[in-house]
Amino acid sequence: MSNKDIFIEKLKASGLRPTKQRIAICKLLFQRKDTFHFTINNLNNILKNSSVEKISLATIYNTIHVFKKKGYLKEISINSYKSYFDTNVTHHHHFFNESTNEIIDLKDSDVGKIKIKKVIPGKKIKTIEVLVKIENSN
Repeated sequence: MSNKDIFIEKLKASGLRPTKQRIAICKLLFQRKDTFHFTINNLNNILKNSSVEKISLATIYNTIHVFKKKGYLKEISINSYKSYFDTNVTHHHHFFNESTNEIIDLKDSDVGKIKIKKVIPGKKIKTIEVLVKIENSN
């Protein structure tokens, strides 16, 4: 099965029609060796410069959020107005470099055991993900 066929299946499984624009988004996201961290605006700029297809911001936004809901992408909320998305959906942690706005993967084994002492009645911890904010030293 070719990558294009895999992308088409991924789109169909997500309930999305496999248009040329969405296939271009898939290619950029999933046809790579390394993890890809991006914001919607980063992705929009990359697609504008690399794709022969014109892709609206709405198409990018909707496709990314459907992929997140389906489990193909992980969202990393930096604060209330900035989120990154990650193509690595396995359990892991992150560094966020505030000087460069770069996300760097941090392996689960790089973080010691985390003990949460507070309990919220009627709730259980689903997962714990650490976001370590760093900045460039002088």
